[in-house]
Amino acid sequence: MKELENKVAVVTGASKGIGAGIAEILAEAGATVVVNFSTDQKGADAVVSNIVAKGGKAIAVQGNVAKAAEVQNLFGVTKKEFGKLDILVNNAGVYTFAPIANLQEDEFHRQFNTNVLGSLLTIRDSLPLFGPKGGTIINISSLASTGRVPGMVVYAATKAAVDSVTRVLAAELAPKKIRVNTVAPGSTETEGLAAVGFSGARLEQAAAGNPLGRVGQPIDIGHAVLFLASESSSWITGERIQVSGGQYF
Repeated sequence: MKELENKVAVVTGASKGIGAGIAEILAEAGATVVVNFSTDQKGADAVVSNIVAKGGKAIAVQGNVAKAAEVQNLFGVTKKEFGKLDILVNNAGVYTFAPIANLQEDEFHRQFNTNVLGSLLTIRDSLPLFGPKGGTIINISSLASTGRVPGMVVYAATKAAVDSVTRVLAAELAPKKIRVNTVAPGSTETEGLAAVGFSGARLEQAAAGNPLGRVGQPIDIGHAVLFLASESSSWITGERIQVSGGQYF
């Protein structure tokens, strides 16, 4: 029997990158996966197709986690289709890097609404779907949450908030037998990383500066999430696990 057999997981922001990697790893371990996406229907459908082609179970459900009504619909569909939830992975996130002199109010709210409010909304609306045996919530943070890289001030602040969400809710939800942990990736090769200029020579430079000599891959993050989603981590809650190959900002 696979370690997540008969489990239902929701992975937000799973149409590409780290979220897609997490969804596919959980499905390989036996979970039925709800692949959430905001705008990339094609990408989400491709993730579902990859999972199904390997014998797994998955559906794609649209929902912008920064919008309460769409989050409610995400879990409404999950309840209708599967009747329960065992694993929630809060992966959806946005970022733009800029110096403080260029701070824009709209951009501040965009990042906090998705990265922080989005996680809180999904956790709130997921709770009625967890059964008496509880379950697990994994929030995806970032190495940036404890770093000090110029230009990352807003993004770093959102991820530091995510770390705090984990600590507080691990205590608050413990009586419901729901464990809450954080995975904090370092540089990971995704479409998003390329979009902010980390490709080609710059990506090679990042790899050369990593103690393990490479940048991360979505599958690396997926395996850490799988550990926290499984019974192997049943005595772990309120923790932040850094998955960075030894990299520090």
